[in-house]
Amino acid sequence: MTEKFIMAGDTPLHLCDSERGDRCLVLLHGYLESMLVWDDFVPLLYKKVRVVTLDLPGHGISVVRGKCHSMEFLADTVATALTALGVDRFTVAGHSMGGYVALALAERHPERLDGLVLLHSTPYADTPEKAENRRREIALVEAGKKELLARTAPAAGFAEENRARLRDAIEDLAEQVFVTEEEGIVALLNGMIERKDQSEMLRRTTVPTLFILGRKDGYILPEMAERMVAEHPEARVVWLEQAGHMGFLEEPEAVAAALLDFVGAAEPTAE
Repeated sequence: MTEKFIMAGDTPLHLCDSERGDRCLVLLHGYLESMLVWDDFVPLLYKKVRVVTLDLPGHGISVVRGKCHSMEFLADTVATALTALGVDRFTVAGHSMGGYVALALAERHPERLDGLVLLHSTPYADTPEKAENRRREIALVEAGKKELLARTAPAAGFAEENRARLRDAIEDLAEQVFVTEEEGIVALLNGMIERKDQSEMLRRTTVPTLFILGRKDGYILPEMAERMVAEHPEARVVWLEQAGHMGFLEEPEAVAAALLDFVGAAEPTAE
């Protein structure tokens, strides 16, 4: 993987690119994460498909551009970055918040997408309760208490029975929170609060779609996941039986196999 900064329009963007492969898979991280979250996962992919990971503006060491990073702004930035890399078409897999960006890509740049993967993510807008919780987080961060997020958010993403086994991954995620700029956290929270429901767009799009969902996800509860599956029969669905919200860390081989199969880069099965 080659690490570099590029200009996505007028936005400097930090990314990694494996640079080889006929098909390209772009991995978009979630809230309070950075492209570092994919470090242990990418080796399961890059021998079969070109892989691009990046720090979405506001997280990692990409820049903050204002008080609200809309999902549309983030999607346009990703599309421009892929153009700068010489990639015309790609499959995008978005984890959690990254899925919201992926949906905006499907809406605004469908001609660029070979596929759309929602990895522990949904097309739904925030409920009033969820939006209010995000506003509380904004107040917490603006009060200089970001460390409270670092202490609680990373572990909550994992199924309870996986937390001891993946203690190092949880500590890495906590460190990613500590190095994220407060202004970037606020900008992305504001962008998630204002995002629109993408359910109808998802039903209409001709972009092939895959949902990867965890049976033990504490953020996307089973009833919401089942509702999403029922409302979108056009999508392929992969259930991770032992995963919470972080399936690519909890069941990495299963997620990698699902992604490679979806992009058409999996090994053919024997007759």
